[in-house]
Amino acid sequence: MFKKLPHTYVIIFSLIIISAIATWIVPSGEFLRRETTTESGRVVNEIVPNSFHNVEKQPQTWEVFSAFFQGFEKAPSIIAFLLILGGAFWILNQTKAIDVGVESFLGFGKKLEKFYIFRKLGVDNITIVFVMLLFSAFGAIFGMSEETIAFVIIFVPLAISMGYDSIVGVCMCFLAAGLGFAGCILNPFTLGIAQDIAGIKMFSGIEYRLVMWIIITFIGIFYVLLYAKKIKKDPKKSIMYEEDNYWRNNENRTDGISMQKANKGTKISYILTSIAIVIFNIYVFINFSSFNISEYSLVFLSLLTLCFLVFGYFSLRKSMQMFCLLILIFTIVYLVVGVMLFEWGFTQIAALFFAMAIASGVALGKTPSQISKLFIEGAKDMLSAALVVGLASGIIIILENGKIIDTFLNAVATSIDGASKVEAVSLMYGFQSILNAIITSGTAKAAMLMPMFREIALLVGVPLQSAVTAFHIGDGFTNLITPTSGVLIGVLGIARIPYTKWVKWAWKFILIMVILGWLLLIPTVLFNIPNF
Repeated sequence: MFKKLPHTYVIIFSLIIISAIATWIVPSGEFLRRETTTESGRVVNEIVPNSFHNVEKQPQTWEVFSAFFQGFEKAPSIIAFLLILGGAFWILNQTKAIDVGVESFLGFGKKLEKFYIFRKLGVDNITIVFVMLLFSAFGAIFGMSEETIAFVIIFVPLAISMGYDSIVGVCMCFLAAGLGFAGCILNPFTLGIAQDIAGIKMFSGIEYRLVMWIIITFIGIFYVLLYAKKIKKDPKKSIMYEEDNYWRNNENRTDGISMQKANKGTKISYILTSIAIVIFNIYVFINFSSFNISEYSLVFLSLLTLCFLVFGYFSLRKSMQMFCLLILIFTIVYLVVGVMLFEWGFTQIAALFFAMAIASGVALGKTPSQISKLFIEGAKDMLSAALVVGLASGIIIILENGKIIDTFLNAVATSIDGASKVEAVSLMYGFQSILNAIITSGTAKAAMLMPMFREIALLVGVPLQSAVTAFHIGDGFTNLITPTSGVLIGVLGIARIPYTKWVKWAWKFILIMVILGWLLLIPTVLFNIPNF
């Protein structure tokens, strides 16, 4: 079925053409929208219920050729982030720090196999379970999504070195975060906004959502473990076997690596990085009142700064690679801290990795000109993925300019009217899953759909919590396969997985999870669940 699929660019451009054809057939229409401030103080443009009206048709013709350019205008943050990330990790890779880190981790795993319990369970299995649980929790608690792009470059080489393939590496971080995003325990970007707009207490109903998250996560992990076991037994069964030669050829890359002593540049990098971290700490202390953080967070930041100063000093005494590995570790730590405490977005995260690139280049002993050349090489390597993101965004541009998205919204609202509770919540879930394949932003869809879902729920007697649950579960799974997801395309680009091969592997899993999500949704309207 999937053996003769065309190039990713061809598939996406075909979807643009199909979308343009739809603008000629589907009647154009719009809902009225109003700017509303929710109880939490968030400003959203929500749909005015029962305000749908037909408008003059806007059929798209030559616009299919401008959609590529407009797609770049629509998704500049993801595209710029990919290019910066490519440049940053290209420089870091020159230090061989990741190679040393992977080899050290595998060596540590072999030592653990001496213990019966680890040998029985399998160190590799424990690693997959632990990492996937961690990233699923990140997705469920603070909506980790775009941030997973930065982790792919770490877990794909690790998975290859453990005897798996690049798909397992992507599953460990990206897919796991997607499962958590759907399970949604405290995710402020979907659950929080949706509940706020629906008029119910934010993050209420956490008991059942915790149950859903556990079921979704563990079934997802079980599926990945089964696949990983098959690939471990016979790597040639992987559809990525040929493409993974890029990683596999470097599987024993640490064999020829001589640990380099810290040079003058490494010491300068340590000093400059230490100064930057201390200044950041002081800045947070001075502006403490403007940040929504506790005093415990200040203590944590101080301890984090102290840890870098101490471990940085001792890593200098070991090797340049160990210091660069420490730079990477603290970059990841500050990414998580920044997202959780300071609500960092692409701008701040990109700045963090750009700083990592400079620190790594200086530690390697490169001149500013040499660092610049290396950065450009890495950005070139990521250009293909960036182009796909721009092209995929063109699909949304065509649908929006053709003014047919609201027509689909009105159609589902009309079809739900008069349905039973189970039918109503099932239609909400199904429509959200389909719309999610077109518009991947959870925040945008919450403002678009929840006012309408709220009215429908009140009309047919569906609990508002059930409507919110239909929204956030439907917002998770199709993000893992739709070509309009800039995050997915970015992840696949870094992992060097062709989109067509990802679809070939993922479609069965996504189908299973969509059905599971529906089964978990039904009890919310049939039984008296606490806080629902």
